[in-house]
Amino acid sequence: MAQESGITLQSYHMGPLSSNSTPVDLIESQPTPPINDDFFHSISTAIPSLAPLSEEARAATTTEHKMTFRQGCHLYPKAIAWSGLLSMAIVLEAYGTILINGFLSFPVFRQSYGTPTGGQGYEISAAWQAGLVNAAYAGQILGLMFNGVLTDRFGHQRVMVGCLVVLSLFLLLIVFASNIQMLVAGYVLCGLPWGALQTLSMTYAAEVLPVVLRAYLTSNINNCWLLGQLVGVGMMRILISNPSQWSYRIPMALQWAFLIPILIGILFAPESPWWLVRHERNAQAEKAILRLTSVGPGSSIDVDRILAMLRHTSEVEKYLSGGGASYLNCFKGTNLRRTEIACMVWITQSLCGAALTGYAVYFYEQAGMSTAHAVTVGIGVFGAAIVGGILSWIWLRIIGRRTMYLLGLILLFIVLMIAGGVGTLKERQTTSWVLGSLIILLTFIYDTTIGPACYVLVAEIPSSLLRIKTVVLARVAYSLSSLIVNTVTTRMLNPTAWNWGGKSCFLFAGTTVCCFIWAYFRLPEPKGLTYLELDILFNKKAPARKFRQFRAHLESSGYFSLARIDRPDSIWDPR
Repeated sequence: MAQESGITLQSYHMGPLSSNSTPVDLIESQPTPPINDDFFHSISTAIPSLAPLSEEARAATTTEHKMTFRQGCHLYPKAIAWSGLLSMAIVLEAYGTILINGFLSFPVFRQSYGTPTGGQGYEISAAWQAGLVNAAYAGQILGLMFNGVLTDRFGHQRVMVGCLVVLSLFLLLIVFASNIQMLVAGYVLCGLPWGALQTLSMTYAAEVLPVVLRAYLTSNINNCWLLGQLVGVGMMRILISNPSQWSYRIPMALQWAFLIPILIGILFAPESPWWLVRHERNAQAEKAILRLTSVGPGSSIDVDRILAMLRHTSEVEKYLSGGGASYLNCFKGTNLRRTEIACMVWITQSLCGAALTGYAVYFYEQAGMSTAHAVTVGIGVFGAAIVGGILSWIWLRIIGRRTMYLLGLILLFIVLMIAGGVGTLKERQTTSWVLGSLIILLTFIYDTTIGPACYVLVAEIPSSLLRIKTVVLARVAYSLSSLIVNTVTTRMLNPTAWNWGGKSCFLFAGTTVCCFIWAYFRLPEPKGLTYLELDILFNKKAPARKFRQFRAHLESSGYFSLARIDRPDSIWDPR
């Protein structure tokens, strides 16, 4: 199989390390003792039931390491297509959620759901405005927690189909809401499937694609959010001058136009082979692998080897976690570190100034630009962000996730400090123009670095056994932090509240520094590692800053031993 597809299979080196094994020298200056126990053999010693899988798993692992981007696209076009289809659910959600804030500026929307003011207009009270926004957040958090349990039990495909069916029903409440109370209730209920959809696409992409393609499809989730928001803003731009109630009901109803084709497609999507293996449905997993791969002239897929690798990794993770797959297991042993990393990576998104990215339009309006023109500029901002997301694929391949994250935080800090300095100047039209432009630059940097890299890291860091629940916990942490950050940001920029203006950037510059310090010491580099290799590195408590060095040692020696036998542990000393 490997020779036909142009991928050469090699065994990991067994025996003593060669004298020129420089990665080990980087880890520890003392001479490295001879290593005679091999990775898969040692795990098989600890878990005897794995013995029949070892050689096949070894071959599949090496094949993934040797696979190039072009070979991955050639062998996994169906997996790319199915992952892209499931990601369209994120476009649907992004479109639906951005309408919430946008409609508050529609006069006819305020007339339908607000109360008369002293003058001629209508206004929705601050309490009800907060209720509309937070209703969706509350529903999403509940939906996320349910998703962790439901997906583990029923699988990605069935849960996503169920979420889309439920969402199609709950949309009736929003589209035909006759009062503000009914609208809030509708957003709470829609938040339930929205919460589940937030993580399903990402975990599915992480499980159906090989290592070489993993980053592209998981980071694409960020672009899906941007695309959905872009379509939503564009639709509101078209209908904002419409004086009838259809100016807001039509955009709401259009969600059905997106939803139905996505639902029909997902009805035929294959389930994640990882999920099927975890539930010991090996025959179905084999069929799913065949549906996710494609064989052309001069190439082939060895399904038995891929299945052996999945089964091997699944059994090792059950061994390491004691067989548990509950939320509680996310906080036990080495999984605690993985949960911390996933949560902090996502929380960093809300603390690095991303909350300001939607305020470029606000500052341009302060500079005298009309609302219609400012919204048009906002559409352009989303377009620039999508371009940044596409460029991120290059950086992910060249510099990896950790470096990309750290570099992004440094660049964001610089822009925030400059914007904060501009905010201290006397308020003029020029000041608002500069602040608006700096926030556009902030948005571009964010969506080229932190935004897409976050989805890759959160999908890769958890163990396969606990991936769904760990990602759910990370998203909940992000949602809670975003609630706080968005509330504070609104007060900082509101002229009738704290009125900090551009000086608000100084606060985010400070939180960005804190995030950088955490990431420098705690964020590892998972680029190019299979899930089993990540399991071993976390089990060995490899320091975050030495993940690459440890990986180089693993590749050169084949020493991944989990067996409780006499072996030289000094090379794994995390000091």
